[in-house]
Amino acid sequence: MKPRAVVFAYHNVGVRCLQVLLARGVDVALVVTHEDSPTENIWFGSVKSVAEEHGIDVITPADPKSHELRAAVAAARPDFIFSFYYRHMLPVDLLAIAGRGAYNMHGSLLPKYRGRVPTNWAVLKGETETGATLHEMAAKPDAGAIIAQTPVPILPDDTAAMVFDKVTVAAEQTLWRVLPALIAGEAPHLPNDLSHGSYYGGRKPEDGRIDFTQRAQDVYNLIRAVAPPYPGAFADVGSERFVICRARLVRPGAATPGISGQLPPGIHVSDNALFAVCGDGRAIAIHELRRQHNGQETIVTPAAFSELTSSVPRP
Repeated sequence: MKPRAVVFAYHNVGVRCLQVLLARGVDVALVVTHEDSPTENIWFGSVKSVAEEHGIDVITPADPKSHELRAAVAAARPDFIFSFYYRHMLPVDLLAIAGRGAYNMHGSLLPKYRGRVPTNWAVLKGETETGATLHEMAAKPDAGAIIAQTPVPILPDDTAAMVFDKVTVAAEQTLWRVLPALIAGEAPHLPNDLSHGSYYGGRKPEDGRIDFTQRAQDVYNLIRAVAPPYPGAFADVGSERFVICRARLVRPGAATPGISGQLPPGIHVSDNALFAVCGDGRAIAIHELRRQHNGQETIVTPAAFSELTSSVPRP
């Protein structure tokens, strides 16, 4: 008899992991997902669409603690509950409905980077590796026993979106590899030592504000961590807001054409090129700068930046 599952899922990881369950012959009786927010940039795949293509019942409850949701899950009689980038914590009494366990796919190498947006935090903190972890769900977030992990590299110029694509593949590979053992009751349950990691909260668009007095590497990590399709790292010059969408850290000791003397931290123009000077004197070459104005973003050329900021006093 096929194992039955209820799947809580969203985003690309949700899409790919749902497809893995179906490919491995799991009977997915119910999919629980989110309604897309009209205020969010929806750049990722639709779990709801995949479920509907396979004739699976889909619900989108607002409250994971509601009696209606619990009744729907209980009616599905799942052996397993899976959570793949579902955005709400699931209550313990709901998890207990699954007779053979409840498991979550997290986008880091637990116990590191527990909590929200782990890929963005890993890039922001300058990590060189992250990954995906399938773990048992518990009362605390990302605290249950580790079932399997797959690491991926974070290269020096990777943006968070690039790393997230790797993590999505790692999640798919992790689930595909361990699912037969999980179904057979033979999967390992390894310790998740929380003393060796930290919990991180969610991030807001305002967290992308750049402090150019910081080290160039730290500024560059912020730019990479929130680059589009995320809201972006930004700086205000006078009354204008500029978002650095693409950039490259100038290597130590490299000559930057057109830069002479000691320039203050901030965005500058030289030889028809945009660059930022940071607190340690290193430069970041800006390859795409956008202006936010009246709810719209437009690409800004070096000449346009100079014109827009010509009346702003400089240190």
